Amino acid sequence: MKQLANRLGKTLAFVLPVVLVTTGTLAVTRVPWAPSGSGDKQVLAASSSTSGNSADAVRHQATTPQDALRARLLQTLRTQDPGTALDELAQAMQQQPSLTRYCTDLARDLGQAAVRKYQGDVKRAQSFARPVCDGSYAVGALSAAG
Repeated sequence: MKQLANRLGKTLAFVLPVVLVTTGTLAVTRVPWAPSGSGDKQVLAASSSTSGNSADAVRHQATTPQDALRARLLQTLRTQDPGTALDELAQAMQQQPSLTRYCTDLARDLGQAAVRKYQGDVKRAQSFARPVCDGSYAVGALSAAG
């Protein structure tokens, strides 16, 4: 009986770590470490850097809807004012509810860009604040100030 328990203990001591490492490795490979869609960009950038055509790869890379919206809003902010850009953001969130998860990031980016537009004048940038995306515009404006 003692010999059987000894042999069973040795077998478990060998097999258990192998099983734990294998299942842990498989579990880590299934975890979504990056937001969906970003993996393609990383793979594309990594593969293109070896070929030497990274600028071409970036140009040909598909723009995500939130990046296109961000570019459009920042352009509106530059040419008009932050209030108009925030109004467009609110309208875009109503028209495309799938983009609402990016709303806080977009509003924060607008707040930071507004402070840059007005050369660090946070009060002027804050004067355009709208109740869009839980005050993220104000957070972005304050974070850009210092």
